[in-house]
Amino acid sequence: MKPETITHLLHRVQQGVISIEEATIELEKLPFTDLGHTVVDHHRELRTGFPEVVFGENKSPAQLVAILSEMRTRSQQVLATRVNREKAEAVRKDLPELDYDEEARCLYLEQDNTPILGCGKILVVTAGTSDIPVAKEALLVARMAGNEVALINDVGVAGVHRLLHRLDELRSASVIIVVAGMEGALPSVVGGLVSAPVIAVPTSVGYGVAMNGMTALFGMLSSCASGVTVVNIDNGFGAGYAAALMNRIGKKATQ
Repeated sequence: MKPETITHLLHRVQQGVISIEEATIELEKLPFTDLGHTVVDHHRELRTGFPEVVFGENKSPAQLVAILSEMRTRSQQVLATRVNREKAEAVRKDLPELDYDEEARCLYLEQDNTPILGCGKILVVTAGTSDIPVAKEALLVARMAGNEVALINDVGVAGVHRLLHRLDELRSASVIIVVAGMEGALPSVVGGLVSAPVIAVPTSVGYGVAMNGMTALFGMLSSCASGVTVVNIDNGFGAGYAAALMNRIGKKATQ
């Protein structure tokens, strides 16, 4: 539910197209819908500027169908993260209009011609190919939130010349999301090269003492580069969402 939707509803009342009673019924549906297993928050887009996003990993296909169907009644965009292919195929039998990105593990319906709300480009940078699933999740979320996005892949510190080759592109971004596993060094390197805010995403990539991303997380939290902020392990969604908010605030500041 967007602010424009409420404005349109009020105009329809003003013009006599619908009655006050009919408008009241519509507004009563606004805050949420209780599905029994889930309470769908229709009010979130009004509060935050982006609809509720569904964490799909532990939900059944039937639950996802019910939730996403309800969301479709109020929003032009829906997104469910952490959905594997088998579950996505089951959901799309009932909701064939949804797209599925297997790398990002996301089921989604994206608004046609999503308006650009950010002040510049959000760049997602990965240390290695194994980090792509988390990076693609961040990329998709940032794009659906109304941002120009781009991906630079496989430029980790083991071959830092690959990163330096893209320095002009790095410096052209408004916000940079850096996704890395192993020792998690890449965000510090990027943070020392650019003036844009850097969001570091540790991934659960690496052997032994990488500890499923804990080593990368500790390294990023201990970064000596200023302006680096850190989200949770494998949390591409959180990084994409935070980057979109930063980019939107930047646009407001320049107006």
